[in-house]
Amino acid sequence: MSNTLSASTLLAVPLAPLVGSAVAGILGTAFGGNVIGRRASHGATILGVLVAFILSAITLVDVIDGARFNATIYEWMVIGGLKMEIGFLVDGLTAMMMVVVTFVSLMVHLYTIGYMAEDEGYNRFFAYISLFTFSMLMLVMSNNLLQLFFGWEAVGLVSYLLIGFWFNKPSAIFANMKAFLVNRVGDFGFILGIGLIVAYAGTMNYTEVFAKAGELGGITFPGTEWMLVTVICICLFIGAMGKSAQFPLHVWLPDSMEGPTPISALIHAATMVTAGIFMVARMSPLFELSDTALNFVLIIGAITALFMGFLGIIQNDIKRVVAYSTLSQLGYMTVALGASAYSVAVFHLMTHAFFKALLFLAAGSVIMGLHHNQDIRWMGGVRKYMPITWITSLLGTLALIGTPLFSGFYSKDSIIEAVHFSNLPGAGFAYFAVLAGVFVTSFYSFRLYFLVFHGKERYDQNPDAHHDDHHHDDHGHHGDGKPHESPWVVTLPLVLLAIPSVVIGYLTIEPMVFGDFFRDAITINAAAHPALTKFAEIFHGPLSMAGHAFSTPPLYLALAGFVSAWYCYMVNPAVPAAIARALKPVVNVLENKYYMDWFNENVLARAARGLGVGLWKGGDRGVIEGGVVNASWKLVGLISGVVRRAQTGYLYHYALMMLVGVMLFMTWFVWLAK
Repeated sequence: MSNTLSASTLLAVPLAPLVGSAVAGILGTAFGGNVIGRRASHGATILGVLVAFILSAITLVDVIDGARFNATIYEWMVIGGLKMEIGFLVDGLTAMMMVVVTFVSLMVHLYTIGYMAEDEGYNRFFAYISLFTFSMLMLVMSNNLLQLFFGWEAVGLVSYLLIGFWFNKPSAIFANMKAFLVNRVGDFGFILGIGLIVAYAGTMNYTEVFAKAGELGGITFPGTEWMLVTVICICLFIGAMGKSAQFPLHVWLPDSMEGPTPISALIHAATMVTAGIFMVARMSPLFELSDTALNFVLIIGAITALFMGFLGIIQNDIKRVVAYSTLSQLGYMTVALGASAYSVAVFHLMTHAFFKALLFLAAGSVIMGLHHNQDIRWMGGVRKYMPITWITSLLGTLALIGTPLFSGFYSKDSIIEAVHFSNLPGAGFAYFAVLAGVFVTSFYSFRLYFLVFHGKERYDQNPDAHHDDHHHDDHGHHGDGKPHESPWVVTLPLVLLAIPSVVIGYLTIEPMVFGDFFRDAITINAAAHPALTKFAEIFHGPLSMAGHAFSTPPLYLALAGFVSAWYCYMVNPAVPAAIARALKPVVNVLENKYYMDWFNENVLARAARGLGVGLWKGGDRGVIEGGVVNASWKLVGLISGVVRRAQTGYLYHYALMMLVGVMLFMTWFVWLAK
């Protein structure tokens, strides 16, 4: 076969979902006159994503066989020596992301047929999620920073539309605005990083930038003792902190659960929030030049992994528990990036995409089966009514906590081992955080599992059962009575996602983490950052790794979390309440989410408002209007008033002024002559 890929085939991958989105968004909505109905709208978008998935899978096979692609598709403009273009870079990293994005998107599209069946915005929703798929594909396939930034902002824009999909719901509008504003903070840092690269490298093409990495690594940032590459990497990572919801820019993600459940799986588990992880891995040639930047990444990831997990313990909304789990797992990926184990981070990105999308969609299935109820305190015993949702949820939970042989075990344990071997200053704290996070993850995961699927049936005791305005997921499934299993368009994606959640880690850890799958996509300075090299020395195959788990702490910490959750919520339910009373100050901190929202709203927002009012009154109205605009016309008026008095209209006054002027000139000349 050829060692290059077809440009037309690659172009069809993002364009197919875009065409489907245009068909549903224009012809299927009031904007285009509602020319087509629901069946045609979901058919067009699903066909587009299916085509993209098939072509992505074919591309992945070709990449495994050695094919690569790196070329410009369209040159937009040239400014001096700076080219702005659209192009694709397809290697192992890109091909893997293409398959993950399109597969999860396809499952979400199918799931949406059942979940949004009675929603008035059915066609609009399909248009949005298909447009999101196009945006994400443009991001991961880009070969330059301009296209990367386009995809970066496009996924942010579409996520804004999806989080606020129910635009008549105040909480949804607040959530999408919050997501938009917090991401702007991160994106400001991101564009500064891109600007510094363009200023000093003179190009936006990845290959050309990486070729100048050594040169950038020897430059000091003007006016400081910091290395330029450190400033660039920290700015780029601030962008990742916003998009991948790292502390303290994590606050938008839990509130984004106000949107429909399918977008929680698509955006906040498998694709958009992993864009930051993908970007840092892609920029590994730059990050490898700065231990300071890597240590910053490591510490931020460790804080997110542990402290966001704590918040999952006290949540009662089923979607928010899974949301905080996502935050914690994104922290794990970030820790791996900081330890220079980029391939491990991307490996966990892939496995997490499958089992977390599964858990989100299973949560949506439970919500459907319980007629809008999202509070896990009013569930219980759902297992016998929803067997497919139950077993797939269990498989997803086992993968999440790192059960040996499940996909999450291989990726999460690889992260823990890589951090253990890291030589960065923050590695000690990070190792503690990821180890403690194993217990926390297991505890909140099985707390959710036991309260939903086991124990006494409590769904008929829900005090909000008859107040849909309060507890409403708005997917249109109303009714009373016992829980019921979801239709096949909902359960089929659960089954299809459960399969890779179980087996994909076992099948792919060797080529992805220790093989050459990412050989030309990821750069590691093994001499300076030997964590992955040391981990490779003790790896003897996936089966041996699973057996070795029985002699390592993570397995027993996960088991301890399971036993603790089982005792607290199945054997002695009085224990959690007693602990909450004994640790009331701690619980208050957790319930207020470390007061981050309070700080943002009462300190940062008020400070920003005060600054804005000050600039408006002092700068705009005081200096510009009062000092520049108004003062100028007043000065002109004053001068005009004085000059006007000299214009009397009497001829003898003018003759007198002429004589006085002549005498002054004569006096001046006489004085000069002396």
